[in-house]
Amino acid sequence: MAKLTLVPRHMSRYREIARLCIKFGRRDWVRDAGLDEVLGDEGSEQESADAEELADELEKLGPTFVKLGQVLSTRGDLLPPAYVAALERLQDEVEPFPFEEVQSILADELGVRVSKAFDSFDARPLAAASLGQVHTAVLRDGRPVAVKVQRPGVRKKVLDDLDVLDSLAELLDRHTSAGRRWRFGAILEGFRKSLLAELNYEREAQNLITLADNLGRFEHLAVPRPIGDYTSQRVLTMERIDGVKLDDVSPVVLAELDGEGLADELFEAYLSQILIDGFFHADPHPGNVLLSRHQDVHRIHLIDLGMVGRVGTQLRDQLLKLLLALAEGQGEEAARITIEASEIAEGADLDGFVGEVTERVLRYRSDRLEDLQVGQIVLEMAGEAAKHGVWVPQVFNLIGKTLLSIDHVGRRLAPRFDPNAAIRRHATRLISERMSSSLSLGEMYRSLLEASEFAQGLPARLNRLLTNLSENRLRVEVDAIDERRLMVGMEKVANRITAGLVLAALIVGAALLMRVETSFQILGYPGFAIVLFLVAAAGGFRLLWAIHRDDRLDQRR
Repeated sequence: MAKLTLVPRHMSRYREIARLCIKFGRRDWVRDAGLDEVLGDEGSEQESADAEELADELEKLGPTFVKLGQVLSTRGDLLPPAYVAALERLQDEVEPFPFEEVQSILADELGVRVSKAFDSFDARPLAAASLGQVHTAVLRDGRPVAVKVQRPGVRKKVLDDLDVLDSLAELLDRHTSAGRRWRFGAILEGFRKSLLAELNYEREAQNLITLADNLGRFEHLAVPRPIGDYTSQRVLTMERIDGVKLDDVSPVVLAELDGEGLADELFEAYLSQILIDGFFHADPHPGNVLLSRHQDVHRIHLIDLGMVGRVGTQLRDQLLKLLLALAEGQGEEAARITIEASEIAEGADLDGFVGEVTERVLRYRSDRLEDLQVGQIVLEMAGEAAKHGVWVPQVFNLIGKTLLSIDHVGRRLAPRFDPNAAIRRHATRLISERMSSSLSLGEMYRSLLEASEFAQGLPARLNRLLTNLSENRLRVEVDAIDERRLMVGMEKVANRITAGLVLAALIVGAALLMRVETSFQILGYPGFAIVLFLVAAAGGFRLLWAIHRDDRLDQRR
């Protein structure tokens, strides 16, 4: 049995994770045994209670496991719905660290004391999370800002926890069927990159700039821009937004604003981020969406860009086709596109996956197409894909979770908002933008150069082709098979046929000799006939053995 390589300083972490696995890793036995029906509602209630307890335990384990829980909440293919729901509500709020440490970090990172860098700085944090906390401040030039300061020692703690998780993932992938099926190492590698990027506030500052530029054409959407001179790897200073979290907006305010228009613009912006720009804000839950009002104009602000997603060019094309297929309720087409975008495992059940996705989409459509939550169906498709041996790209789950969050935000702004109608409404623009963005200026120049080369070389190539054709020197060579192996195989077939004919002749000859009276007898039968029968039997067994031996050797090769 494989054993974990135990690092002494990680012993307490191993023990805590083992306790979690023992405590929460046995529900699948009940389900696999077919006892869910026996438990009935009691089983569902117990699962929900266990899920909430798991979320609490992850909070106690610290920032790495809080973030891991948040990532797992996007993996409906790995966890039951009750656990996904509990981890979605996982809070990342902890006790703030002392202001003295905030001052020390700011002095180290910015090179000046707080009193020199800021006109005023609120010692009480606006919010405190497991990775850092946010303070309000005013710059020397009078600009109000928000300052995010990383928690002391959090990077080392996260790196230690990631080392522990790496060893566990490697163990599971090597020695369990679940590891080979779900590839925990690949999931953890994506999680490691995302978490380490979130610990680099300079990268988050660049994310803010990129998203602000990409959303510049949307009138009612905004992203706070960072203040470069006051930003480092552990300190992020950005414009302060005087807005209210969408969760805290009163029903009276929601009734006054153009919720339908804001929801549609927000959904269009996210489609543009994912399908056109290939760069999107991956954590748009209502707490990260602020609503502000200035001179009777309401605007939506997206904050906290520690978690972002990136989509490659080819996958963007496939996602656009997928979302259009889902918006039209075409389940079979959606499944086919998903298969094209995925890695297929050996022995995958593609027909089963297509049938399951088609049935799900039809079931949604039979209710009301406008109630179909695109993000939810994308997550469910990812879950079904894994069950049938289809490995979708990791960003697939992140996109599904993002679209589901935007759907919730949209329905918060406008309860009757229909994201599927929004997809169909913006489809023409998305397709035209996708086509124009797929051919950059550099690609256009490269294509023109290749076309120029082709045009210059075409007359000479045509001249050589026509000359060879007129002089009967044109040859077509086909290298599709291995002629030597083919001839060997044909010789084997011919030899076996010949041996079979000889054996058949011996048997026929022996049968004819049985009628000839002779003094040479064996067991009362004509001796020559019996000899021929024995030779034929020996030859037959020898031929069968040779065939079996050769087939076994071919299989091994």
